[in-house]
Amino acid sequence: MAGLEKNTPTPLDITVHSASRVLEIAFSDGQTFRLPFELMRVYSPSAEVQGHGPGQEVLQTGKRNVDITALEPVGNYAIQPAFSDGHQSGIYSWDYLHFLGSRQDELWADYNARLQAAGVDRDTAMPVKAGGACSSH
Repeated sequence: MAGLEKNTPTPLDITVHSASRVLEIAFSDGQTFRLPFELMRVYSPSAEVQGHGPGQEVLQTGKRNVDITALEPVGNYAIQPAFSDGHQSGIYSWDYLHFLGSRQDELWADYNARLQAAGVDRDTAMPVKAGGACSSH
């Protein structure tokens, strides 16, 4: 999902719905998705969330009421939201946003299963980071 391919759907319209905490995106392939800010935040493509390799993902919790405080374009291929919890390092390419929208039900189910396996819920506060965190964050 790193780059745009010739057939990658592109957004025709992006609307931030602050009251309902949803990003609405209408794509060139005719599909429109309503992405909850929480889903976007827990599946941020940043290294802080995804890690630097398989198995290094960091389970995100306590993001139910996260807001998007700013939304910046990144070239002609992505957006970079700033979230109310201070997270702003994720760059969401058009293909990644389309992926989030088209696989939303599956992603929610996976997230809930990972929460259950960890013995936490969506509202559990994130643990405080210990020293020695990755210097790229």
